[in-house]
Amino acid sequence: EVQLVESGGGLVQAGGSLRLSCAASGFTSDDYAIGWFRLAPGKEREGVSLISISDGSTYYADSVKGRFTISSDNAKNTVYLQMNSLKPEDTAVYYCAARDSSWYFSPLTKTEYDYWGQGTQVTVSS
Repeated sequence: EVQLVESGGGLVQAGGSLRLSCAASGFTSDDYAIGWFRLAPGKEREGVSLISISDGSTYYADSVKGRFTISSDNAKNTVYLQMNSLKPEDTAVYYCAARDSSWYFSPLTKTEYDYWGQGTQVTVSS
C-alpha cells in the first residue's frame, strides 16, 4: 500500500524559509513522480512542483520558480520542498502526491495523481 506523509510545515515570517518533507512508502520501483500541491482558503488546489524519482527531472509552477527547490533522497524515500523568500500568499495546506513517471505533458494536473498525503499547514505572516 502506497503511503505519503508530509511534515515540516509551520509558522514563518515573510521572507523566511521552511523545508517540507514527503516520506513515501509502498512503491515497488522508482518509476513514479512526486508533486507538491497547495490549497489556500477560498482557492483551487494549485500545483507547485514535481520531481521524477527515476531521473531527478523537475518542474516548477511560475508562482514559485526561483524561490522553491524540490529534491529527493531516494535512499530515504523522501522528497523535500525547500521554500525560500516566503510570502503571505504562500500560506496554504501543502500536500505531496504521487503519479506515474510520464508527466511531461501534464506535470501538475491534479487528476493525474493517484496517491495523496494528508497535508501540512504552512502559514506566512506579514
